Amino acid sequence: MSCISRYWDQAKVCQCPLCKKTFQKRPELQINRTLREITEQFRSMSGGERVGGLEKKRGGRGGGGDAVIPDDLFNELRNKFPRNVTTTKAVPIVDNPQSLEEHLVQSPLVSSVPNSSPIATVLSHTSSQAPPSSNCARAGSRRRFTVSGAASSQSASICELHNRGIMIYCRTDQLCICPECELQHHQDHDTVSVTEQWMENQSQLRLSTQKVQDMIGERMKKIEEIRTSVSKLELLVEKETAGSVCLFSALVSAIERSQAQLLEVMDMTRRATQHQANAIIRQLELEVEELRSRESALHQLTQSDNYVHCVKTFANLSVPPPTKDWSAVTVNPDLGTNGIYRTLLVEVEKFQEELRNAAEKGFPNSVLDPTPVRSQPRVKSVQEYAVNVTLDCNTAHPRLVLSDDMKSVKCGDKHQLLPDNPERFDRVVCVLGREAISSGRHYWEVEVGGKTDWDLGVAKQSINRKGKVEVSPLKGYWFLSLRNKNKYAFRTEPSTDVHLNMRPQKIGIFVDYEKGQVSFYNVEAKLHIYTFNDSFSECIFPFFSPCTNKSGKNDAPLIITPVCLTHSHTL
Repeated sequence: MSCISRYWDQAKVCQCPLCKKTFQKRPELQINRTLREITEQFRSMSGGERVGGLEKKRGGRGGGGDAVIPDDLFNELRNKFPRNVTTTKAVPIVDNPQSLEEHLVQSPLVSSVPNSSPIATVLSHTSSQAPPSSNCARAGSRRRFTVSGAASSQSASICELHNRGIMIYCRTDQLCICPECELQHHQDHDTVSVTEQWMENQSQLRLSTQKVQDMIGERMKKIEEIRTSVSKLELLVEKETAGSVCLFSALVSAIERSQAQLLEVMDMTRRATQHQANAIIRQLELEVEELRSRESALHQLTQSDNYVHCVKTFANLSVPPPTKDWSAVTVNPDLGTNGIYRTLLVEVEKFQEELRNAAEKGFPNSVLDPTPVRSQPRVKSVQEYAVNVTLDCNTAHPRLVLSDDMKSVKCGDKHQLLPDNPERFDRVVCVLGREAISSGRHYWEVEVGGKTDWDLGVAKQSINRKGKVEVSPLKGYWFLSLRNKNKYAFRTEPSTDVHLNMRPQKIGIFVDYEKGQVSFYNVEAKLHIYTFNDSFSECIFPFFSPCTNKSGKNDAPLIITPVCLTHSHTL
């Protein structure tokens, strides 16, 4: 190394003395420690002597005083260095160790390297005759030979720091290292060969595999447990749903039944009381009329000068006419609803008891038992609930013109002289239907073709009919509007725009009072347009507004048409 270093210090270029390869950058020389170890092993062998640079050993091949290679070392060298290493012209492959030794003695390379053994020369020359990309070029991946073979083998791992084969495992740092790393950084550590460490790890491999399998089994068991819990939960949900539906449906049915009875009883009571009051008032009016006649006769006596006539008639006039004692007559204020309230109270108490049992014990399994199959009613078309709707002229705005059959309405040019009764709208050009809706299902159709603006739907009885009217479900209006021929909207807060691909010529309105639904249909296209979902607490009436005539542009009427059961709007 000192010779090459001095030569390179004096020369202008760095050139390999053996292969004459020139380097652009001066390589960094390193000691081939593997070659040094093999050489030292030769020198330290006992029982031999150096003869012509070769070691002679008794009992080896060739016999006598000839320089021989021990059989065990020759076999080790053949195993460590494959044939492709000796493919250079300098050292051909020979099977006989004696022939190999003789070839080395005759080689000019051996004679040019004083005091070196033939085997060391072979290794050095073999390494030096390797391709430049794997030997002399320091910038490339230098090829090193280790005890286990070429370090650049594809199956071997190379230390990035020393370009040596990684064959040692440091237990202290738990790292795989090369021999150079062991000498520099792991001298006092617990180190073994990688093979030995892996053989030791293999004994733990089965335990690790079994542990992983046990963990997999536990998690699969947990997955099955969770799935079973979900299945049980689904059954509980089904059971709870069935029980709660039965429980609350019974209460809702009782409330709805009681409400219907209350409305009916109160309406009957109102009518009966009104009839009774009218009869009493009629009798009182007759008596008042007779008393006023008697009063007039007495007043005439005061003005008469015919005393004889006054004396004769006063006897009859002074006695009051026969009348009824009205002091104890009153209108019965009892509405007759106490019995209905008591019945509903019993139902509510029953519901509370069942609700308490459900909260404490849950619903019984019987709610999930199969019940006898009941024949389901066929799906009905909404047209099957058609009703005869007519217009109420007492609610019509003064500008509205109604037909004689009360089936159509349009807006006129001027106000009509009509009584300003409380039911009449005085600002909004609209009219209500005459038929009240307080239960059940109802359907009617209105022809709207030819109009640019209109409003259709339902309104509750207690809506404000005077002055400015706010139209929205909160104010008791549920209807569909058309503006400017093509803008459809539902009067919600804010308005809900509806985009219709086909302009309807006839609108169908369906009301389900119990469900609180108001639905609209395009009759010709057989299409559902929109459904309001709300709740009704009082009577509602069909609502119609032809809107203003816009100087004749919107002069066409709204016409209530007969329902033809040929369409398929279903519930």
